[in-house]
Amino acid sequence: MPSIFSGLGLGDTQDFLGCGESPAGRELLFLIDGFGADVLSHYGEYAPTLASLTQKDVIRTSFPSTTSTSLATLTTGAMPGAHGMMGYTVRVPRSSGRVLNSLKWDERVDPEIWQPVPTLFQRGVAAGITVTHVAAKRYEDTGFTRAVFRGAHYRGANVTSDLIKETVQALAKSPSFVYLYVNDLDSAGHSDGVGSDKWIAALSQIDAMVKELIEKLPKGVRFWITADHGMINVEEKIVIGRDNELATNISTIAGEPRTRHLYLTDGESASMKADAIALWESTLGNKVKMYSRESAIAAGLFGESVTLDAADRIGDIIAIAQGGIVLLDPERADKEGSMVGHHGGDSDVESSVPLMTTTV
Repeated sequence: MPSIFSGLGLGDTQDFLGCGESPAGRELLFLIDGFGADVLSHYGEYAPTLASLTQKDVIRTSFPSTTSTSLATLTTGAMPGAHGMMGYTVRVPRSSGRVLNSLKWDERVDPEIWQPVPTLFQRGVAAGITVTHVAAKRYEDTGFTRAVFRGAHYRGANVTSDLIKETVQALAKSPSFVYLYVNDLDSAGHSDGVGSDKWIAALSQIDAMVKELIEKLPKGVRFWITADHGMINVEEKIVIGRDNELATNISTIAGEPRTRHLYLTDGESASMKADAIALWESTLGNKVKMYSRESAIAAGLFGESVTLDAADRIGDIIAIAQGGIVLLDPERADKEGSMVGHHGGDSDVESSVPLMTTTV
């Protein structure tokens, strides 16, 4: 997003991707939730319009490869260590163990304090660019939207025809930027799995939407397509603390099945962290990659620098599932275990997303 806004003339932005100047001052970024970089190589026959677009790049998402973290990185141009959206769920510091679900939010948490980095939407509007966010109506007033998408004019629409109509109208002026979002592919992947009939139907419908957009967009609009993460299908389910000792000394389980933020009964104890990591590694071997909070920060997992607030939210230890493993919270094992498709880990499939483009 910094590269696209740079093409619109927004100062203090860098064109990391070599996008160049906007040809007509009208830019559309379509975010297809769950549309990994590997999708078209396996299922391109179901998405001929998408397959015909220019593949400009393959981008690696920030970690973890989950919607809330990736979209915050996209819209701020900052890494998680700066924007503080550290995962799908994390423990709220000094809250007696309360867990914040970043997509559902918590009215006790101020979105602008939790995510303090100004968005590119805010910066664009301040510079005189018309910035519009087109997505389902249900997202408009959420804490997550206020944390990550603040600044844009929200245009809610629940059916494809209305999403297209709102997008086309929002690009009437120049300079203008539209962020368009759909989650049908991600939803189908979670429920039925990548490659399922439901997932392929969603991919085909999105492809038809892209075709119609190209036909209806104003001439000169530069059209970008990317995603927040890819997705894998589960192969093995491990329930934390069920038929194993993995829950030893863990007070709170957060994150999601592919990357767990785990908070210990005494998170200040270096020996307890070391013991917990040793237990997980001896139990699961190469099925999991383990970090302490300190080693994750030192390894740059969340970016080059991590604020004190962001560091406070990271689990005392982090468990990243490898291969086709998922790590299920025993209190949510039925719900989490019913999902076929997952993301959030550090695999290439989950972390690689395409950047595709065409100019109308």
